[in-house]
Amino acid sequence: MMDERWKKSSHSNGHGGDCVEARGDMAVSRVLVRDTRNRELGHLDVPAGEWASLLGLLRG
Repeated sequence: MMDERWKKSSHSNGHGGDCVEARGDMAVSRVLVRDTRNRELGHLDVPAGEWASLLGLLRG
């Protein structure tokens, strides 16, 4: 799925660079998500399976 580095959403390029970043923490099967404008506020911690389901729904 994803590696241990933060990845910026591909939609960030069309919106002034402000969007979300995500990274996988496969050691615990989690995905971390944060706001690129407010990184200092921390991140959301989501089970990897739920993240995959959300992306599947968004892709249609």
